[in-house]
Amino acid sequence: MADAAHVEPTGIADQLTVVLDSLEDSKAEDIVPIDVTGKTPLADHMVVASGRSHRHVGAVADHLLRDLKDAGVKSVRVEGLSAADWVLIDTGDIIIHVFRPEVRTFYNLEKMWQIDTSAAVELVV
Repeated sequence: MADAAHVEPTGIADQLTVVLDSLEDSKAEDIVPIDVTGKTPLADHMVVASGRSHRHVGAVADHLLRDLKDAGVKSVRVEGLSAADWVLIDTGDIIIHVFRPEVRTFYNLEKMWQIDTSAAVELVV
């Protein structure tokens, strides 16, 4: 019998809860979950967060990777951990971006993915 800390997530909502709780526990800043269902075949959710420095970004990412493993999430892919400017963690259903603030501002991913597609359609019509 598994204890509460090692319960396998049964769905995307459970995985998203693990991700958001881990980021909060690590004191990540400006955490923005984005539902990208139907906007990309890459994932259903994206989460963008910031760390205060290289060291904080790396620590947030390490903590999240441990929490995902403890929750039973398998096949997690990671990019950028060694530099810790921008760490991308891909669970298959959720893509998490942990940035240093300057890098986050430069790429501005949340603005790109939060565009209201219904407004864009109305302009064309």
